[in-house]
Amino acid sequence: MKQHLIFIALTTGALLLSVNQSVAVESNTNASQAVSIKVAAKIRKGEIAANHKAAIKPIDINGATHKQLKRLPGIGDTEADKIIASRPYGSKADLVTHNVIDIGVYEKIKNQVVARQPRKGGKALNGMKKK
Repeated sequence: MKQHLIFIALTTGALLLSVNQSVAVESNTNASQAVSIKVAAKIRKGEIAANHKAAIKPIDINGATHKQLKRLPGIGDTEADKIIASRPYGSKADLVTHNVIDIGVYEKIKNQVVARQPRKGGKALNGMKKK
């Protein structure tokens, strides 16, 4: 009889433990779904970008405005003016090789800029002088 009661107690304990864990997993799943729903709503409202890479659109140093350039870290009025005055650039590395900005600033912005080239026989890019 004692063995029978011990068996029932252990079985009941195991069942209670498994029920408790499944409730915890279900609770976490519901919390994850709630967070996903909130994030999706913010994406639809435009509060956050669906794709992080899409949120950080690279700035073209050959066609960016003074205001656009100043949004880059380490770029102020003086640097933006130098970038515009030294156009066109063959590559973004020309910013350093032509002594427009120093290497430290370049390291901060190199993943946020590009140096697009004009199409052959086509129009020049915005702000870019044709030769």
